[in-house]
Amino acid sequence: MPDSESNLESSHVDVINGTSVLSKTKISDEKGSVGKRAVPQIGKDGYPDSIYINAAKIFQGLRTEKSSGKILLRYGDASGSPTVAFKDEQSRRVSYELAFKTLKYQDLLEEVLVESKVYPSYSIPDELTSLLVVMLCDLQDRKFQNRKIFAEEEIVAEVQEIGNYLYSYETKLAAALARCRIKHDALSIEYFVPETISKQEQRTSALPICFWINTFKISLEDVIKDLEMKGFTKVESVPDFDHYTYAVDQHCRDVLVFPSSLKEELLNLDLSADCKLLLQDKSRSLAVHSARALLTEGADIIMAHLGSHLTIAHMSVLTNGSSSSIFVCGVKSSAKEEELMNSFSHMGCTNICLLHEDFTELRPTDPRLEKATVILLIPQCSELGAGNPMELILSEHGDADLLQDLFQGFVSEDKLRILAERQLNELLHALKFNKVQAIVYCTCSVYPEENELVVKKALESGVERDKARRYRLIPSIFSTCSDSESSTEMFFKIEPSQISSGCFLAVLEREKKVSAKDILASAAAKALLDGIVEEKPKEEVKKPKVKQRRWKAAAGDSKPKAAKLPPRPTAAKVKAPKAAHKIQETHVCPICPKSPASKVQKNHADFPKEKTVQERKAASDTAQETVQGKKATSDTAQETGQGKKATSDTAQKTGQGKKAASNTQQKNVP
Repeated sequence: MPDSESNLESSHVDVINGTSVLSKTKISDEKGSVGKRAVPQIGKDGYPDSIYINAAKIFQGLRTEKSSGKILLRYGDASGSPTVAFKDEQSRRVSYELAFKTLKYQDLLEEVLVESKVYPSYSIPDELTSLLVVMLCDLQDRKFQNRKIFAEEEIVAEVQEIGNYLYSYETKLAAALARCRIKHDALSIEYFVPETISKQEQRTSALPICFWINTFKISLEDVIKDLEMKGFTKVESVPDFDHYTYAVDQHCRDVLVFPSSLKEELLNLDLSADCKLLLQDKSRSLAVHSARALLTEGADIIMAHLGSHLTIAHMSVLTNGSSSSIFVCGVKSSAKEEELMNSFSHMGCTNICLLHEDFTELRPTDPRLEKATVILLIPQCSELGAGNPMELILSEHGDADLLQDLFQGFVSEDKLRILAERQLNELLHALKFNKVQAIVYCTCSVYPEENELVVKKALESGVERDKARRYRLIPSIFSTCSDSESSTEMFFKIEPSQISSGCFLAVLEREKKVSAKDILASAAAKALLDGIVEEKPKEEVKKPKVKQRRWKAAAGDSKPKAAKLPPRPTAAKVKAPKAAHKIQETHVCPICPKSPASKVQKNHADFPKEKTVQERKAASDTAQETVQGKKATSDTAQETGQGKKATSDTAQKTGQGKKAASNTQQKNVP
């Protein structure tokens, strides 16, 4: 056979070796669990019958519909979503990967079936055509060798029948494949992969991969020592990569970045097997770090979507050492709950609480969430900005129909509208939690309809229950270490490139309560209060002074009480307290930069030595206001001998001031 089969095989090394991210993690988590034993060396020797059945059902829903003039095969009724049952997580992933691989080569596989005269066949009904194409894809991938029968495998009659049928035509099928390559002048079968998928796979294969460090089990320093012992060299950044090298991520210091060519070797290290080094898309690390930065001591966080268990575990690791709890929504079954808790326990995570309700089903006043102050919202999105969109969709149990959009290279307007509406509803629901102070919204979409527009619509909706403290956008913690191309205004955004996956991040925070004093101080700093608030302190200071004077007149002060009063520096103050009060009011606006505070304070200190027009007017006004209270003042002065003497001494020192006050008083006596 030509080398086309090996090309197809190498392009799907993840499926053949069973080393896809989540399945690898799952195997290491359970230390050789049933999930690993059920499908040993899956792909090399074929698959269990159940995998073919599930992959055929998935392919039936994803396959490309062709126009009437180009139809080569009849697939039967494709209406409705097929019911697919998986034994475990690895079986699910392998089924989807086999279906997507078949979708990539659909045109070639159909042409080979027709060219070899294997199709049509009266013995195979249209309902089994999808199974026929899926099994041909796998047969070609195995170089037309017989597949292995797995121990404890459940035999499916349809799979056995199709398999035997294809084996009987293996020579004709191989010859037909060779003729198709010659006809299209194809050096390899990669020629038949749609251009959009080919570009995506080329980018994925070259894109650096990210591992975050589980500090529950190992420190960054120990990981670096371990890597150095294995021959790895630390470099400054991705452009410096040279095979066995790595770098610390510029945004997340607990994330290490490696060349993509080292993926298989890294996954086979003990560091990965022991859940010390975990492979995940960088966008999820950015999201959890953003949420952790907003979390205060003792406060809890709500993760609105189950997503990948790795994201939840990373959030738990970052909250290590605090009393915070992580509430995860959407764990629907007890079996799933048990599976997740076992995984978290193996990773060392203990502060995770799983909720059966979807996020939008939670009441904002739910007592379980009394201490929650942060919501991490990573909604389902188109994922086209991710480094490996198919991997992300499968690892987070996303919408499998998006694989068809991935195949096309774009998302239809109808599906994009549905996704955006769902994202907006979830964000609006997050805004209704009164105790929550901040929300982190993160996607891997390249469409503004799922990013900026969703956030802006939510902020403009006004659905917050606390109208006095609305949400506002704030910069993320990564904005300071990002260039202008990756961060736009308040949004943090990384465009998909050859060295990085795409990510969109928005941080929403409630406006903080600000006291009146702080507001005035802020306004004064901007020179906005010139002459505006000088009269307001007058009322606030005047009331207690007047009240105090009336109380003394009514009750009568004893000598000890009089002795406790502060000494009066001037005669004007003794005879007319209100006059002194008015002098003080000329500098009651210390926060206004244009207020003559320092000047007035100086005049007040030197009052016995200097007479100003303002002071004489204050003394005159005071005398007029205190004529009726003259007798009470005189009686008080007689009872307080020390005070009277002090007043007399002060009056002697300020003769000019006393004379002016006396003249004014005589003019106003009836």
